[in-house]
Amino acid sequence: MITTVSFTRCWKKVRPELAALLAAVCVVLAGALGVQPAARADGLPEITKLKVERAEEGVYLSAEVKFDLPPTVEDALVKGIPMYFVAEAELFRDRWYWYDRKVVMAARHMRLAFQPLTRRWRLNVSPTPITNAGLGVTLNQSYESLSDAMGAVQRISRWKIAEAGEMDPDARHNIDFRFRLDVSQLPRPLQIGAVGQAEWDISVAKNQRLIWETSK
Repeated sequence: MITTVSFTRCWKKVRPELAALLAAVCVVLAGALGVQPAARADGLPEITKLKVERAEEGVYLSAEVKFDLPPTVEDALVKGIPMYFVAEAELFRDRWYWYDRKVVMAARHMRLAFQPLTRRWRLNVSPTPITNAGLGVTLNQSYESLSDAMGAVQRISRWKIAEAGEMDPDARHNIDFRFRLDVSQLPRPLQIGAVGQAEWDISVAKNQRLIWETSK
């Protein structure tokens, strides 16, 4: 039997940061489970721009993803729960006699978090998954507002996805571009609460034939 006294002693041993995060998860989870969200009629993710350039230094991708941040996700962010977004690009070379051959795959992992002490938003960007164990080698930038930070998440400018030598200039290529909110990196209780919830489903994909643009 667990008494109130023993529970209180154990709780005091929990790091304050972890306690605050757990409390935020409980609040967000309670809101998500208490109200069944209606299907969003607008604000759904849409790729409004997708351009691939080839230069001497490599192959670069620029893209814009448009969507409204759902209230539940924004509420979680404000309460201190980081959100992880992932952009992925796969380049394929056409083969008339078989499936297209994948030439290269690149990923862009983004971690967005609110900094309560400074009241600023920090965005970390890495080619590999960003875990809570450490940010590793990442680029980071701070923003005054959530809208500015989300603008950086949704707009990708000259992202190097391949070396120039990996692409055959005489062959035909197509690209698969995907963007999503990675719910697998949310705290476990929030992952469970997000299952089947439309507001947590931020994902979009697009395939298009490449018309090479040469950067100047």
